[in-house]
Amino acid sequence: MKSDNVVQIKSYAFAVNIVKLYKHLCENKKEYTLSKQLLRSATSVGANIEEAIGGQSRKDFYAKLTISYKEARETKYWLRLLTDTHYLTDDESKPLLEDVEELLRIIGSIQKTIRNS
Repeated sequence: MKSDNVVQIKSYAFAVNIVKLYKHLCENKKEYTLSKQLLRSATSVGANIEEAIGGQSRKDFYAKLTISYKEARETKYWLRLLTDTHYLTDDESKPLLEDVEELLRIIGSIQKTIRNS
């Protein structure tokens, strides 16, 4: 992994934290349905960024980034839902929501740069 690719590094670290959260929700809260949705969308953010980096064209790169952005939005939804249904405390969800917001800003900024060039 390139050491200077911020979105790649942050999306991977975010996925690691979500995997740990998923394990916590399954083992301690016995919650399997919502947490599985969260796991799928959150890990898809970084997976699509990886695909974008390996894209065959500028159009392919942009398309994968768009999917990554949508997955990050979905992840934010699941985190909010798990918090509002009391599977997660505000203290547990706050740093993850901040991370996903940061990813949304970064990915959105990259998309804007591509559109404007």
